[in-house]
Amino acid sequence: MQQQSNKNLVVGILAHVDAGKTTLAEGILYTCGKIRKLGRVDHKDAFLDNFALERARGITIFSKQAQITLGELNISLLDTPGHVDFSAEMERTLQVLDYAILVISGADGVQGHVLTLWRLLKRYDIPVFLFINKMDQEGTDRERLLQELQTRLDEHCIWCGPEAEECGREEFLDAAAMCSEGLMEEYLESGELSEESIAEAIANRQVFPCYFGSALKLAGVEALLQWIQSKALLPEYPSEFGARVFKIARDNNGKRLTYLKVTGGCLRVKMPLTNASSAESPEEVWEQKADELRIYEGAGYSAVDEVNAGGVCAVTGLACTFAGQGLGYEEENALPVLEPVLTYQMLLPEEWDAISVLGQLRQLEEEEPLLHILWKEEVRELHVQVMGEVQLEILRSLLQERFGIEAAFGTGSIVYKETMAEPVVGIGHFEPLRHYAEVQLLLEPGERGSGLQFASVCSEDILDKNWQRLVLTHLEEKRHVGVLTGSEITDLRIVLLAGRAHQKHTEGGDFRQATYRAIRQGLRSGKNILLEPYFSFTLEVPTEVLGRAMSDVQRMYGCFEVPETMGEMSILRGKAPVATMRDYQREVNAYTRGHGRISVTVCGYEPCHNAEEIVERIQYDPEQDLANPTASVFCAHGAGFLVPKDQVEEYAHMDVQWRPQGAEEGVRSVQGNGLPGGSGRSAPSDYISQEEIEEIFRQTYGKKEVDKHHYRRYHRSGARRVGYEGATGSRGDSYTGKPGETDGRSRPSDKKEAYLLVDGYNIIFAWEELRTLAARNIDSARDRLMDIMSNYQGYLGSTLILVFDAYKVKGNPGSVQQYHNIYVVYTKEAETADQYIEKTVHEMGKKYDVTVATSDGLEQMIIWGDGAIRMSALGLLEAVQHAESQMREAYLDKGQSIHYHPFEEQ
Repeated sequence: MQQQSNKNLVVGILAHVDAGKTTLAEGILYTCGKIRKLGRVDHKDAFLDNFALERARGITIFSKQAQITLGELNISLLDTPGHVDFSAEMERTLQVLDYAILVISGADGVQGHVLTLWRLLKRYDIPVFLFINKMDQEGTDRERLLQELQTRLDEHCIWCGPEAEECGREEFLDAAAMCSEGLMEEYLESGELSEESIAEAIANRQVFPCYFGSALKLAGVEALLQWIQSKALLPEYPSEFGARVFKIARDNNGKRLTYLKVTGGCLRVKMPLTNASSAESPEEVWEQKADELRIYEGAGYSAVDEVNAGGVCAVTGLACTFAGQGLGYEEENALPVLEPVLTYQMLLPEEWDAISVLGQLRQLEEEEPLLHILWKEEVRELHVQVMGEVQLEILRSLLQERFGIEAAFGTGSIVYKETMAEPVVGIGHFEPLRHYAEVQLLLEPGERGSGLQFASVCSEDILDKNWQRLVLTHLEEKRHVGVLTGSEITDLRIVLLAGRAHQKHTEGGDFRQATYRAIRQGLRSGKNILLEPYFSFTLEVPTEVLGRAMSDVQRMYGCFEVPETMGEMSILRGKAPVATMRDYQREVNAYTRGHGRISVTVCGYEPCHNAEEIVERIQYDPEQDLANPTASVFCAHGAGFLVPKDQVEEYAHMDVQWRPQGAEEGVRSVQGNGLPGGSGRSAPSDYISQEEIEEIFRQTYGKKEVDKHHYRRYHRSGARRVGYEGATGSRGDSYTGKPGETDGRSRPSDKKEAYLLVDGYNIIFAWEELRTLAARNIDSARDRLMDIMSNYQGYLGSTLILVFDAYKVKGNPGSVQQYHNIYVVYTKEAETADQYIEKTVHEMGKKYDVTVATSDGLEQMIIWGDGAIRMSALGLLEAVQHAESQMREAYLDKGQSIHYHPFEEQ
């Protein structure tokens, strides 16, 4: 069987628990003729809730797929869990959605979890249709609900459907026209809005259509489907194959299933798949064949020969995939937002060995991202981290059903985390006999919720790129723990400042030890903060007990907004620690006599309200944690010896590369010099100002800077890696002698400073090798020229500025970035490289020795008139080749072997 349609659309249904999401899915399937009988959750016969656990509890636990047809549209309908404990299942589905249907209970309004869903939909940039359900229930008020949606979600939520048309077409057009300038202009000119304009506004998240109805009675369902059919725009996909994995599961026979959406080209049976584009290193790359393609419909499926772009299917035969992974051309792996907040010890029957059970738990862990399995070797205990008690009950049932394990769980506790209050340098040294490695890391506080970020600003002259990559790998491979309670560290930017290896004695494992010890030494030397998870809550209580509710929140170390009073009920919104609010529902039921309700969602980590008490209770001793040592190992008289953390700096073989600003002149803070979150990027301007030129010169000589070209993000097990492969000084001039002295390459300091401006694209299309490369990929040619110029600047010693046209890039403000030891300028919109160079030469040509490399004859004449030296593209090529020859001779004279060619990858 083949899936022929190219008009594929993926639509997901999301909701707060008990909003009627599965009932709406049943209504959609019935209206489209997919099922002949409406199933019901309370009757335990819903088409998509086909697992016994789901039917027993009356909730959706696992996302499901069904195929429907609307006109020419082939829609993959994905039903997601609504319970907060299974938010991870919902979140990973968002990665593949083209549109979402957000279901809101008309009886409950906008609950806390709805706000979480709305933030996630915004984060993934998904257009939304809203269906306000249960409008047949007594007490629901459409006008009040619409006002609440506009106030709490987005002011561009507008009432749509036949009833809205009946109440006045003009009123609808007025509301829609207010959603964007384009719609307003069209409405003022013609008095109408075209279907195409409204569809485009919905796709751009400028308009959020709202439908009021009752899924159980099919009221409003057909109107919703008609709007999806007429207003949904089909995405454009490339011809090259790509796919995004969003779920891992197993069928009834235990066969591993990889659920994915094809995001480009066509997926065929027995087609080899690879993660080469998204893998972080060659060792992680795999290639496996898609044995079978399955299109699921509830519990059943049909096998197909191919799936075109936009289609969703389950693939067998893939053993290395994970949720969020990119395949084919997809270069990035997706980052999850949510994380578990409760931890429980797993208590196994005596006949079960913990190690053997661990392997089975790993299967469940890859299927459920918010289930974290921890093996504590020192006490030989299994611990699980989950979102809540409902998820724990489901885990207990799955263990019994799939593996026959009757597990119990201890008393739950909070998952704490640790971070730092201020930057600190950590030094790790590992030098037992015939081993050697030293690492310096800067640990900087990151934004709350940013996780871990890893980077390198270390020069390749100090530490080879391969060793730097190894250090970054060791940073990301482990769950690093703090020194207060032994909890996982987070919200830190860890930067490799410097490192040292031995030509003969250094092995890969040496840098692992040095890296781990550097982190621990830094944590022990700095100021640490204990973090705890917080709930965002919405509490609805009778007004007469509002004072009690406010007092309770304050007692729980929470905070709240100004209460809203709506008749006899009042609504209180705020946040409070999970530790104090996790069991508050029982109290609410008691003092409101069942009339109050609370909804909570995890909103992140904040400083712990009782940190000292928690630290005292846990009694963690970092010096006794043998798996995470803080001391370093040095060598003397042929034997290694331990140096405690407070003496490591005295014994270290390298000077400390960073001090707090003002602590030591000439040693700069990495924050603000190009790292993510810093202020290192220059502001756009028409040309380089005098102050900017002087700042470039000051930073060029003897200063290290971040290589922004190799910036990338990486996620594995909740960590993010921001890699900078290389830094200035890798082949650059680091001469810092006295005035009048030279280092054999630089000019005497009494002469004008020299600058070389290079017209980037002019050079690319003038050099044969780069022109050939550009015919295949212009980005590769540009990157290659940047590398060549970086190497050449190291020989030349002058400040080198490489300019690229970006005048055709709409909205581009222009930027000045540092790449290794050169500066790369991208011109702003409507400005060519010629114009930029001419303005810059006019500004600086009289004060500095300026050379411009270009083969543009007119430009050569103009810059010559402003006092600059002209160099043709061919002349620059000859100069680069001459530099190559001189560098090789210099190294050979020193008895060293070097192979360098400007057009070969280094």
